[in-house]
Amino acid sequence: MLAYTYPLFDLFGTMLGLFVFFIWFWLLIVVFSDIFRSHDLGGGSKALWVIFVIIFPFLGILAYLIFRGDKMRAHQVQAVTDQEAMFRHYAQHASGGHRSKTEELARLAELRDRGDVTADEFQQLKREILNQESTASDS
Repeated sequence: MLAYTYPLFDLFGTMLGLFVFFIWFWLLIVVFSDIFRSHDLGGGSKALWVIFVIIFPFLGILAYLIFRGDKMRAHQVQAVTDQEAMFRHYAQHASGGHRSKTEELARLAELRDRGDVTADEFQQLKREILNQESTASDS
């Protein structure tokens, strides 16, 4: 019976090769996504970067990281900021936190009519709603 041995050094070499391949592939995806999401590049520049990265994959990715790395970071920061703003907007609307002045006053009048709020409390809360809306529109 003939047994084949796979030396430990070869195993580490294979693992390193797989690691480098996956990192390169991940960088390829990141670079292509940044090329297409860049608003500061025109169509011709995007096409040249894509062709350069396809023809010279390792050199193209390295060159893109050197020349456009700072823009990549700025694009990621902008994307995260936009995503947070959209989430806040969605959460505010989903929770009912975004009500107009008339909706707030109608809700307050309903509380007064049910007897949950006295007339004095109603007037005070009404003033707060009106002042809150006017200060929000001032800023």
